[in-house]
Amino acid sequence: MQAAASVVYAESAVPRLDTVELDSTHGPEFLDSTEQLAKYRAQVDAAQSLALAPSASRDFIRTLADDL
Repeated sequence: MQAAASVVYAESAVPRLDTVELDSTHGPEFLDSTEQLAKYRAQVDAAQSLALAPSASRDFIRTLADDL
């Protein structure tokens, strides 16, 4: 079992062309089924909903650096 892997969600203007690329120990895997895409799209959406805006990220990093 792999603890972490690189995941790229390639989104197209035409949703049928969306593709997920996973790096695994035996090489890259490309996923494009509706079910697989829905799973990874949900993960991308969840991460985006929690992410800071760029300016807030810069402020956060500056605060951390100042505290060091």
